[in-house]
Amino acid sequence: MKRYKPTSKSRRGMTTISFGDYITATEPVKSLTHGFRRQMGRNHHGKITTRHKGGGAKRLFREIDFKYDKIDVPYTIKTVEYDPNRSGFIGLAQYQDGAKRYVLIPRGIKVGDTFITSPNAEQKPGNRLQLKNITIGTFVYNVEVKPEGGAKLARSAGNYVEVIAKDAGYVDIKLPSTEVRKIKDTAWASIGDVSNPENRLVNLGKAGRSRWLGIRPTVRGTAQNPVDHPYGGGEGRQGRGRKRAISVYGKPTGKGQKSRTPKKYSNKFIVSRRKVGKKK
Repeated sequence: MKRYKPTSKSRRGMTTISFGDYITATEPVKSLTHGFRRQMGRNHHGKITTRHKGGGAKRLFREIDFKYDKIDVPYTIKTVEYDPNRSGFIGLAQYQDGAKRYVLIPRGIKVGDTFITSPNAEQKPGNRLQLKNITIGTFVYNVEVKPEGGAKLARSAGNYVEVIAKDAGYVDIKLPSTEVRKIKDTAWASIGDVSNPENRLVNLGKAGRSRWLGIRPTVRGTAQNPVDHPYGGGEGRQGRGRKRAISVYGKPTGKGQKSRTPKKYSNKFIVSRRKVGKKK
């Protein structure tokens, strides 16, 4: 981590990641990038579905390969780069057949390292195998939910999933949320954990830095008016005034309340629900 001298109130306590220790290229490959319009927390109708998002620096989208559909073709990492659209580092992978793609790289990977996606690959960080061929107790990332569906789980900086059991064509995995779920054993996963684990230690230091990232201010519900939030109103400072915590839309939120759809199609694949609170 990079720390700063307290030359101002904003600088005091501010930290950043020492990108110079990891990044080897500052400009992305043009053919693997394109411009895009960020959603800013809105759906296709323009309605806000996630509050407190908007603004921020303009970004260039890097096309990340989460499919890994080149089976048994080795590739070499040519550069390690920063991606403004995700917390982990990405690497430029050049395949033996000449193709170039961006991939999410695990911790400890250097330029020049070679990897492969294969059912018979060695279980070393960066290689990609089917879950049925991965030893119990191994940490994996870029995990598919459905075979050939592309990586969906454990893609944020420092995250990983643990393989804990195998039975009847399914593999039990433990997610970062502590939830245990079943996945088809023919789904693919990469060995290791996502790079840049220090990301969670970053102290933004000032409100302006949040705005650069596209994060808008969050106002407490109890500080709002009754028309704006269920907790709003009252003379002076007021408590929640209700038994259960709810969102601005009146839905259960936080404090260990179950907010998952009771009849969701994938409930049958959950072996153990996630644990909430400080003791998880």
